Formats: sequence, structure tokens, C-alpha cells
Amino acid sequence: MALILAQERRFLSAISKLAYCNPFLPERTEYEQAALGRDYVASEAVWSASVQEPNANSPNVARIHARLEPLMEKLRVRLAEQSEVAAEDRILYEECVHHLLYQRYYRDFVNATTEWRFYESFVADWRRYFATNPESFETAGEPEHVFACFRQIQRAFHLIFDHIIGNSMPVARLRASVWQSVFSHDLRRYRRILYTRMPDFPTLIIGPSGTGKELVALAIAGARYLKFDPVRFRFPEPQGESFVAINLAALSPALIESELFGHRRGSFTGAIGDRRGWLEACPATGSVFLDELGEMELSLQVKLLRVIETRKFSAVGDTKVREFSGKLIAATNRDLTAEIRAGRFREDLYYRLCADLIRTPSLREQITDSAEVLDDLILFMVQRAVKDEAERCFPEVKSWMHEHLPPDYGWPGNYRELEQCVRNVIIRRCYQPMAEAGGAEDDFYARFRAGELTMDELMAYYASLVYRKTGSYEETARRVGLDRRTVKAKVESFLKRAVQ
Repeated sequence: MALILAQERRFLSAISKLAYCNPFLPERTEYEQAALGRDYVASEAVWSASVQEPNANSPNVARIHARLEPLMEKLRVRLAEQSEVAAEDRILYEECVHHLLYQRYYRDFVNATTEWRFYESFVADWRRYFATNPESFETAGEPEHVFACFRQIQRAFHLIFDHIIGNSMPVARLRASVWQSVFSHDLRRYRRILYTRMPDFPTLIIGPSGTGKELVALAIAGARYLKFDPVRFRFPEPQGESFVAINLAALSPALIESELFGHRRGSFTGAIGDRRGWLEACPATGSVFLDELGEMELSLQVKLLRVIETRKFSAVGDTKVREFSGKLIAATNRDLTAEIRAGRFREDLYYRLCADLIRTPSLREQITDSAEVLDDLILFMVQRAVKDEAERCFPEVKSWMHEHLPPDYGWPGNYRELEQCVRNVIIRRCYQPMAEAGGAEDDFYARFRAGELTMDELMAYYASLVYRKTGSYEETARRVGLDRRTVKAKVESFLKRAVQ
């Protein structure tokens, strides 16, 4: 008698695929439907958090688990009664045990904090299912590793699901892309070997300013693999800063070098003591996030390239070689291809970074794909701003925006602009988009022709004009040849005059 009967194989094959698929791709619903047949409950292909009903469970998860539990018990008994089992049946059985135990202990993974005592129950179940010829199963001897993978999967899912909001296909692709950045496209290979190697792959996040690149970086950094200690029932506590974000546009080149690599006392004016850089201080399970990477000078790009290639570096003013053991994540809103052509970004650095490339979509792309995205995001931002008052406040904000903003408004500032719009409406019951702040252009040109403008007014108008096109203070500063703080002050002064 075969371990798995013909009528059971279709269901278990679908479960096996479901256990190892990317949950944010439409394939998840295909496997659920293949497993349940007529019992499948139609659901959205895009698995996204609903701000109004934040529930990560698909309606089919419980149905699948209820069907899988008794079947796996039958197979466990059947396995003990057979002397020979086909290799493909053993693999199918093993992967379905993985799915069963992940779902059985899912709530425990969600609710656990510092001690993971339920591992005792988990490993008892594990041994029951792999009691017969455990040496013939690939993972039977490593329950603590699979347990660590389960915890990582659960954590990664919620970091992505809870923080990357939106039911449009561009955002669905973003969630799926972030999942792949954590686990690669092959979760089986990840479980076997890549869990030790993924920190060696730096991640580059590109996209317009204000599209949530730091949220993506936080999700990737927060979902790192942590080895489980089955004796102390603990995962390791972080030995240092597990996530360090450095905004390169806000720092001078000398300060960037010191922040990243560290320095020795006396290596430059003001270096009154030794300082460990973030690359050295970052633990093996931590991540360093370099925001606005396009702002980095070429000389520092060379040093960063060496870190990526060799994981080694030296502090400013020192010859001692140090090692970076964490993960590097970088982001930019610049067109790096154009920057390479202009000689401002190293081509070899780009090719070292682009093996794991994520693109964040603009708000305009999302709304074009699904108009409902806007209302969902408005509610999310209202909830964050006023918490318990959100139910009353949301209709007011939504109504004002629908009445006063054009239906095809492009949101050049993306999430950041939307959030400021929401806050403006909450506080002042009005919002004037940057594009409309230039509504006094006729007056400006009349005063320009009459020679009545001050140089400060001229600079403020031009800075605001460039900012409207770029949506980024950093990019505006680069184009107009001023520093970011000056540009921000000029744009804000122009806006203040425009609303008076």
C-alpha cells in the first residue's frame, strides 16, 4: 500500500506548494483553491491589510488546517506500518508536516515575547511525526532550525503585511519583492543554505521620494534569521543597534565617513577621541541603512565598494582592518543610470548593489491601478494622527479632500504629501498643494518685470518651482546648487507668503 493514496495526493501536493510559496503573490490563492476545490472561499488575489478590519487571516486557512490535521495523523500511522516508502512520498509528507506545525503553532509565535517554552510541545509533535526512520527525512534532525525559520516567516509576514498598506497590484508586487529580499524566490533553498548567506547580498531600494523606502528597509532588517537556543528556549538578544539609518543627504562627506567607518583620535580637526563607526558597531544580525545613497561622494563610494566586496574597512586615520558582519541596505530616489553617465555614481558599485533591487511605486501609480487605495491610506493616516477620534475625523478629512482636490491630482510628494494634507485638514480644514501654491504666478511675473522682487523672493520662487517637479528637497538642492536646509527654508517661506 502506498503511503499517499491517489485521492490524497492532489490535496497534499497543493499544501506542499502552499507551504513554500510567496504569500504575497497570486499563486497563493491558486494553491488554496487547488487544495479545497469546491470548499474554497473566493478571496482577493492581493493579500493586503484592511485598515478598517486589520486581519491577516485568509478565510481558507482554517478550512485547510481542519482538513490537513486528521489526514496527517492517518499518514503518520500509515508510515509506521510500512517498511518502504517512495522518496517523493517522503518529501511530500515532510513538507506537509512543516505546514501543519506552522499553522498549529502560529498563534504561539505571534504572542511569544522573550521565552519560547512552547518549543517543548513543538518538538514533541515534531518527533511524533518523524518517529519512523527519521534519518530518511531531510529536516527530521533539525527541529530548532525549522522552528527558527517558522519564527522568521511569521515575523516577516507581519512586518510586510502590517506596514506596507494598499490593495493595488503595484503594492502587491512590492510586498512580494520584499518577501523575496528576505527569503529569495526559493524558500526550500533558503531553509537549506541561504539563511546563512542572505546578509552577504546588499539590498538597493529605488523609487520616488516619499514612497516608503525606509519602511521597506525596516521590514527587511526586522525579518533577519535568528538562531534558536533549544536549551534556554530563547532567541539571541541584540548585542547592539539592530537597525541604523543614516541619511547621507543630511551629512557632510567628512561626517558620513566618520559615522560609517569610525575614526581615530587626532585624525582630523575635532576628532578628540576614538569613535567606532556604525559598520563596526552593527551586530551580525543587524542592518545598516544608507538613505539617499545618490548623495555619496565618489571617494566614499570606493570605500563602500570595498566593504561590499570584502566586508573589510579601516577607520579614518587608522590602518587596522575591521570587519562588517551585518546586512547593508541602501536607498535612493536618483536615476542611478543617469548618475553613472554623468560620472557622479560608480558603475561597479551599482552592479554590486543591484543583485537585490526593490522599486517602490509612486502614489499616482497605486491610485491609477486602484482608486480605493487613496481612501485606505487616508484612514490609515487619520488613525495614526488622532487614534480613537479617527472614526469621526475620517469622514471629514475624506469629504474635504474629495471636494477640494481634483480627482486626478497626482500627489507629487507621494505618501509624505498625503500625510501632510491629512494633518493640514485636521488642523486647519484646508490644504494648498505645492502646485497650487504657484497660483500667484501672474503677480510674481508682474513684479519680476517691474523689478520689484528681492533676491530672496526670487530664490524662494525658483526653489519651490523645482521642488514641485522633483518632490524632493535633496534633488532640488542638487539642481539649484544650494544645501538642503536652505532649499527647505526657501520653499517654506514661499508657501507661507502664498497662503497669506
